[in-house]
Amino acid sequence: MSEVYRSYTPAEKRKRAWLILRGAKQAAADAVDPKIERQIDRIDAAAEERGRLEAQALYRQNEKAKAELATAKAAVRAASREDKAAARTALAQAEKRARATAQAIRRAGL
Repeated sequence: MSEVYRSYTPAEKRKRAWLILRGAKQAAADAVDPKIERQIDRIDAAAEERGRLEAQALYRQNEKAKAELATAKAAVRAASREDKAAARTALAQAEKRARATAQAIRRAGL
């Protein structure tokens, strides 16, 4: 597997699998059509670009969530007695968001 994150659409997955199967059959007959390789390369390039954009978006969300978490922690420390409960609620939500973005990055394999 390559080190590049790729994000395939369902249609691209089906088309790529079909092309690989077709290429394998042609390889068994020693008559591989170069168009198949070019189509697979085009699909991979599109998925790679989409994956790069999605990874950047995930990292931006993660940085934003970390900043919100730091702000919420500071708000809890600086809150008056009357405002502490609301600040703790905001802190819990910020922690939940930070965990969710970190989990999304791990799930994507980044």
